[in-house]
Amino acid sequence: MPAAFDAHQEYVLENSAALLRPMQQSDYDLLLPFALNEPDLWRYSLVQAAGADGLRHYMQLALDARTQGREYPFIVFDKVQKKWAGSTRFYDIQPAQQTLQLGYTWYGKAHQGTGLNKHCKYLLLQAAFEQWGMERVEFRADAENSRSLAAMKSIGCTMEGVLRSNGLRPDGTRRNSAVLSILKEEWTNSVKGMLLEKIGRTVAL
Repeated sequence: MPAAFDAHQEYVLENSAALLRPMQQSDYDLLLPFALNEPDLWRYSLVQAAGADGLRHYMQLALDARTQGREYPFIVFDKVQKKWAGSTRFYDIQPAQQTLQLGYTWYGKAHQGTGLNKHCKYLLLQAAFEQWGMERVEFRADAENSRSLAAMKSIGCTMEGVLRSNGLRPDGTRRNSAVLSILKEEWTNSVKGMLLEKIGRTVAL
């Protein structure tokens, strides 16, 4: 049975610490300060959003991909700091295979290491597995991005391997991509409970 995901629906994910809503063209002004003041946020990203033009291009690619049903970008609001914090998205969405990838995640430096990422990942994984019926959520990162890899492992991802020279970095060098995943049974049996413990039982379900 295909996953019950519709890229044209307006999915809003929320708990006591985070709110994720679909990215809109008008969000450009909300995200522009990050693009102008923290360009190194995209150091390891295959798609850059640094600078005004970079952000405009980054957002347009994401919004076009949603229209085509391939991706679903969110903008993230930090409810603790009461500020817009960054963005994340589902991509390579394959309802017939009940799989998708979760990535293109970035937060401004003031929101890193605060627990926001775990709250967001909990909401995203819960939606993927429990609301839409996905069987596998995949994650990828530059194999040299130790911070990102540590964050993925801390939310319960299993390392599967490395795709060698499968992407081009902004500086023209080739990148190796680490592949990680969480399966539905892992979510149900262990990952969900572990994440709940980490984010605290105050999460509003």
